[in-house]
Amino acid sequence: MIWQALTFQLGYNATLVAIGATLLGIASGVTGSFLFLRKRALVSDAVSHATLPGIALAFIVMVALGGEGRFLPGLMLGAALSSGLGLIVIGWMIRNTRLTEDAAIGAVLSVFFGAGIVLMTVIQSMQSGRQAGLESVLLGSTAGMLRADALVIGAGGALVLLAVLILRRPMLAVGFDPDHAAVTGLNVARTDLAMMGLVMAVTVLGLTTVGLVLIVALLIIPAVTARLWTERAEVMVAFAGVAGGLAAYFGAAFSASAPGLPTGPIIVLASFTLFALSLAIAPTRGGLASLLKQSRFRRRVHRRQGLLALALGQPIHESFTLALLRREGLARADGEPTDTGRAAAAKALLDEARWAALRADPAHGLTATRYDGLTPIETVLTPDQISELDRHLPRPQKVI
Repeated sequence: MIWQALTFQLGYNATLVAIGATLLGIASGVTGSFLFLRKRALVSDAVSHATLPGIALAFIVMVALGGEGRFLPGLMLGAALSSGLGLIVIGWMIRNTRLTEDAAIGAVLSVFFGAGIVLMTVIQSMQSGRQAGLESVLLGSTAGMLRADALVIGAGGALVLLAVLILRRPMLAVGFDPDHAAVTGLNVARTDLAMMGLVMAVTVLGLTTVGLVLIVALLIIPAVTARLWTERAEVMVAFAGVAGGLAAYFGAAFSASAPGLPTGPIIVLASFTLFALSLAIAPTRGGLASLLKQSRFRRRVHRRQGLLALALGQPIHESFTLALLRREGLARADGEPTDTGRAAAAKALLDEARWAALRADPAHGLTATRYDGLTPIETVLTPDQISELDRHLPRPQKVI
């Protein structure tokens, strides 16, 4: 069943839902990466919660005009207007009050969401408009998604990606250093507004897929996942899109193969699974890489201290140090150095004397800050500088 869902064999509607969700996931990951770089992840939560009163009011207005309250484009329009108003209120509070950004976001989030819950309660008492199932906008539901709804979500996601492609350079500049971007002539406020507009668009598009409560996860988790894999911003943006798309694809497919499971939470769990795997195995920032880095650092420290002990004729009491030197052929089982070990010990002792002389010379004050006991001095000084340094060194101690 799951294989049929992954290969689009569960029917036309399930295929449309999977494709639409995948495009939404890509758009969410790409857009959320700029929000993550701008350090405004909480804004996405405020935008998503601020859509609820707009959805409820749009439903009421459409019913009052004699239409069907669950008409998706109408609900999306109401959500966009409401979240836009929420962003305006947040900006006004930050500019005109002493509230910090997180306090303003928290206030708007709670007030708008509370108002939305009240309106949803009113809607439940209405006798028309097909209000049944409207609460699915909270957590998302694709069970009743129509072909037109899936096309709207897919087309909207594609348009968001196009907008990101056009605006990526100014948004990256503002995300890294807004002050520098302003000095170069970039309108930071306008760029931030465009970024928030894209976040709002993704939030509105994700109402029926993951819901307004969980859309923040699809915006932020793929970006955090991508950050674990790369140091380059543009690569991170692309990777976040891939991570978001994969999470949405697998989540929608798994949900289609088990209709009793909600789509939105499954997509979020799929996204978290990718994050957890990345946290474990990412080559630079993952847990396994950190453990290997710590292990290599520990070996370097023990090797250095062991060589200095050999050079000074001191016994090596640490079993790990002695075992390490033995594996490298630098010492024998009784702790005595081999010929190779004597040469390496002499070099280590000479480097210590060189670093000591370097730290004592005011002319090399900045260079001396590179000393950590492990950095080879050849990577800091040129051969001519090392030769000059050696001429002023005292006679080195004899290696035992």
